[in-house]
Amino acid sequence: MKTAEVKSFYACSGCGSVFARWHGRCPDCGAWDTLHEEKDSARPAPAKSTAKKRRVAAPAATPLADVQPDTAGFIATGIAEFDLTLGGGAMPGSTVLVGGEPGIGKSTLLLQVAGRLSQRGIPTLYVSGEESAAQIKHRADRLGIRSGLHLLTETDLAAILAAADQLKPHPRALILDSIQTTFDRQWQSPPGTVAQVRECAAAISDWARRHDAVAFVIGHVTKDGFIAGPKVLEHMVDTVLQFEGDRRQWIRLLRCLKNRYGPTHEVGLFEMTEAGLNEVTDPSGHFLTDHAPGGRAAGSAVAVAIEGRRPLLLEIQSLVGQGVGNSPQRVVSGPDPRRAAIIIAVLQNIAGLSLSGRDIYLNITGGFVTDEPAVDLGCAVAVASSALKRPADPRTVWIGELGLGGEIRGVPQIKRRLIEAEKIGFQRAIVPAANQRDIAYGGEMQIEPVGRIDQALAGI
Repeated sequence: MKTAEVKSFYACSGCGSVFARWHGRCPDCGAWDTLHEEKDSARPAPAKSTAKKRRVAAPAATPLADVQPDTAGFIATGIAEFDLTLGGGAMPGSTVLVGGEPGIGKSTLLLQVAGRLSQRGIPTLYVSGEESAAQIKHRADRLGIRSGLHLLTETDLAAILAAADQLKPHPRALILDSIQTTFDRQWQSPPGTVAQVRECAAAISDWARRHDAVAFVIGHVTKDGFIAGPKVLEHMVDTVLQFEGDRRQWIRLLRCLKNRYGPTHEVGLFEMTEAGLNEVTDPSGHFLTDHAPGGRAAGSAVAVAIEGRRPLLLEIQSLVGQGVGNSPQRVVSGPDPRRAAIIIAVLQNIAGLSLSGRDIYLNITGGFVTDEPAVDLGCAVAVASSALKRPADPRTVWIGELGLGGEIRGVPQIKRRLIEAEKIGFQRAIVPAANQRDIAYGGEMQIEPVGRIDQALAGI
């Protein structure tokens, strides 16, 4: 019998692409010195005579009308913000990938999910390849988890699946922390390599489908913010969640990037505390400071962003000062820096503000990050307010996308934005004229449609 051959391939640590030979620069992502050699055990090819005689039994196709839908529905975790991001809960038989930077709180979040599931009577197995059982117990005590949760500290894939199969009652939820530390002994590559991540994820997904359970898999991200490992990993799983936020800030966002069983781009908000992650039930209130009359200085405006199906009121602050030297500072935290550069150019060239050679700082309070165009008008008003040293009306919200010609473009879901603003207590809204036909929302706020940036700035 032939022995297994050991073949080599080269995998990019940046994008996960695989190549037969080494390249100094990855042909797919363009990164330099990211291709690393990996070993792969190839199975011996069958003999020609055997291959010719081999026949595969044809599977029977099932008419769509005869397929019985799954009546079990979603498995709710009991954490409302987490379930909202999943579209109501996790589908049995699915695999959920949760990615995020080191130290952002992925393990804490999934341990709280495991605790809630087991507390609700759903058998749950928490597998960690990064912490000892004593460390997990210490964190569970701090989080107040007292339920009958099962722990396993193991990195061998075969041992993990064997332990899950031996548990009675059988686990309905398996949490793996993390996919980068798990390895399959059938492959010679070390844990975290392209081959190991791909094969381990496939095995975990297959286990979840066969046992009608949910597998939550934690994945680390690269320095560029992408989930580490091959890009095919995100295609293999059913749901991809991104846990993000500034570690120096209290707010954490859980974004849904992919969901085969529900809406995408949903967002859950959490607050990091000493006792773990708490749900943020009033996100708009958390991102706003005092908006009573006289409560704001120049350089502040409130915009309304839509994250998933949720409207969020965001306070945008700007500081415009006299620059030193020939290179003025442009510091942006929260809004999209590229859109911020366009907004500054429009204010200078279309609205006539003197911004050349001046330092401009633009920030969204609370550490929130968004690239939604509807906050353009709020950013423009904040910069203009600071440059003119005139406070904007603290009872007004500013909604609209800014075009290169100074026009205010319409935005979707205007009614939902206005309802949220009125609920918080705002009395006036500056909206795009293109949305005029959509603003009959039945509220009591004063609505002022504008078509150009100079009309909007007349309100400060």
